Amino acid sequence: MGKVQTCPHCGGEIHVYRNPTPTVDVVIAMPLPDGGEGVVLVKRSNPPLGWALPGGFVDYGETCEHAAVREMKEETGLTVRLTGLLGVYSDPNRDPRGHTMSVVYTGAPEDPSQLAAGDDAAEARVYPLGQWPELAFDHAHILADYLAAIKARKNPCPVAD
Repeated sequence: MGKVQTCPHCGGEIHVYRNPTPTVDVVIAMPLPDGGEGVVLVKRSNPPLGWALPGGFVDYGETCEHAAVREMKEETGLTVRLTGLLGVYSDPNRDPRGHTMSVVYTGAPEDPSQLAAGDDAAEARVYPLGQWPELAFDHAHILADYLAAIKARKNPCPVAD
């Protein structure tokens, strides 16, 4: 809902809206030394602290796709190719700092050896699928959806399980 304020210069009406802040996250699939697959997580250096998917805010004038690629480079050192859209997550309580709406992509790094913490990340690490630490925000829910999507790709028949 918007509210109306009075312009201090002309006295006219100004409509002010409170909208969710757009963010992006990327589930970066990474190969593990044992041949398995993992995902990149970052340890946040700013509140809220904890492990999370790499991501961040969309800048004004920027597409979500560009923001996702930019944030991956800033937080993980990786140049990432986006491979799909996992979903949009908009629970008003997903971020304790305020109402955000995250467009979550899947991605693959061009050069996995470039993984390094940067920007707001104190650490960047690859965790095997399903074996991640306690996660910040709603990232446990996002990664559960990611695992379900992987399972669905491997077994596309909904009655065979």
